[in-house]
Amino acid sequence: MSQASQHGKWTLSSSDDDNDDPLPSALNNNSPLLFGSPPPDQHTSSDSNLNPPKIASNFHQPKHDPDPPPSIEVKPEPKSDTVTAAPPLSIGSEARQASQASQLKPVKYESNQSRPFLAGKRKKDDDSISGWALSDSDDDDDDKAKGQSSGQKDPPPKRSSPKLKKAKVEERPPSPHGRTYYIDEPDDFFETSVPPVNDTYRFYLNKVTGLEKRYNTGALHIKEILSPLFGTLKESVQFNYCFDIAWMLQQYPPEFRDKPVLIVHGDKREAKARLLQQAQPYSQVRFCQAKLDIAFGTHHTKMMLLWYEEGFRVVILTSNMIRADWYQKTQGLWMSPLYLRLPKGSPETAGESPTLFKRDLLEYLGAYRAPEITDWIQRIREHDLSETRVYLIGSTPGRYLGSDMERWGHLRLRKLLHDHTRPIPNEEKWPVIGQFSSIGSMGVDKTKWLAGEFQRTLTTLGKSSLRPDPPMHLLYDIVTKTAQKQLWLHSYFHRWQAETTGRSHAMPHIKTYMRASPDFTQLAWFLVTSANLSKAAWGALEKNNTQVMVRSYELGVLYVPSAFVSDTTFPVQMDVFPATTSSTSFPVPFDLPPKRYSSKDQPWMWNIPYTQAPDTHGNIWVPS
Repeated sequence: MSQASQHGKWTLSSSDDDNDDPLPSALNNNSPLLFGSPPPDQHTSSDSNLNPPKIASNFHQPKHDPDPPPSIEVKPEPKSDTVTAAPPLSIGSEARQASQASQLKPVKYESNQSRPFLAGKRKKDDDSISGWALSDSDDDDDDKAKGQSSGQKDPPPKRSSPKLKKAKVEERPPSPHGRTYYIDEPDDFFETSVPPVNDTYRFYLNKVTGLEKRYNTGALHIKEILSPLFGTLKESVQFNYCFDIAWMLQQYPPEFRDKPVLIVHGDKREAKARLLQQAQPYSQVRFCQAKLDIAFGTHHTKMMLLWYEEGFRVVILTSNMIRADWYQKTQGLWMSPLYLRLPKGSPETAGESPTLFKRDLLEYLGAYRAPEITDWIQRIREHDLSETRVYLIGSTPGRYLGSDMERWGHLRLRKLLHDHTRPIPNEEKWPVIGQFSSIGSMGVDKTKWLAGEFQRTLTTLGKSSLRPDPPMHLLYDIVTKTAQKQLWLHSYFHRWQAETTGRSHAMPHIKTYMRASPDFTQLAWFLVTSANLSKAAWGALEKNNTQVMVRSYELGVLYVPSAFVSDTTFPVQMDVFPATTSSTSFPVPFDLPPKRYSSKDQPWMWNIPYTQAPDTHGNIWVPS
């Protein structure tokens, strides 16, 4: 699909296999909160009697098969009324055996709308540290292999058609995330002209497939971010936690695909070896390993540095560099203006913004202590970042004393809220809202960290001496083992609901924190970040509050009213989409006020089987 911009004509290339079976939309799915379905970005492995998969020659063949011929012939699936398949071996837990029985005699789900029934388990995707650990469906193949090795053989199928079909030979390597990973988006999914990037806040949601078009108008996809719509790319850096390098490079347009790319990661040992192996076919890819000297720390920062012929741009986001994070999850990002090059001979202080964004970005990059980033630090010094109106909030691993304690993590956020917000009448009634996709260990009760040092940070407003104890609403639908061990947390939990953005059924991987008025029409501040609710991400005080220890790399941007409007608050935008014009109201990505769990609601827990009833797509859930 050819598209044009001020930087010339360009083509959105597809990295996807046209012949792959399309994924069923997960957006009409009932919430996993009540039905126990996997997150909607996880792909469905359908029952083989209902949807026979197409076979590509580059996919892994079962071990008991002989070497396949160059051309693979696929026989049509037999009709169920003429062939009786051998029952699967009864292995595993009772829940898994019940799952196998339900696949042979699936539960019928009736709805007002006609939907195809797809019974089976979900395939595991790699993800960030969100705690969404899902069952692997590869053991289905193991069951078949064991059945043949023990003498059980399927009866020969009856052909419904003498015509044989040859599988398409793919040139791309098989994805580690499953055969249905590569899919085409609709032709009208991508923007053909520059979206409204000159809006007030430069905060965007990722596009989500399967939504009405109006809910994607003003949202961005990675292909658009990397396209010539925003500049003629010369070189880029991708900071992230999880990578699918082959997929990532396909998101660059063909004319930029061979440009140098630096990948900043935190993988070690076997994980690092696998990452390097992914990049072997691509000479333009280089690596920078982030130092993680404190146990249990991760490189969780998600940022792009894009160097153009026209200038330079920063993108700070919540998505991993894997397709699952750009398909049907709710994600967010901040995209900077195009930073132009400063005149030669400009002083070092030139190009600074009122929010000191340039200084803070250089300090964050310097914390890596990596020679691979040195050239980028110099490039940033040579550009004008003065139009930036957000504050940078980062975390870097280490133990910090004295004034350095306020450089990183939640103490950095506390200082900015102290210096750049103002006290509000009746602020004790203004709730704190936190929305995230993973929870770390925070102690045996709320006083150990959450309602102690972290809540003090989130309730800071200007130089007020008040230490209020306002309501705290935590939006979190998926409960992991860590959350189960901290039952005191459950009283804080609220449901994810995002009708205002059409994303109620697009699993949230975005992380946002804010302070809202009692009627939820005003915001005292708003933060979008990679940081989940954990001490590793935000830092924790030690040694009688004389030092702070941070384990992980994180990055986000803070919006405060004083940098945008003359008032002390932002008005909340009620109808976020379609985003076609700039607005002084802030586009909160979910519905306000948040809804607390009812007495009948239970958070969906990934390690508990749900076999009594399927979700709206007919899927049951049985963890390994």
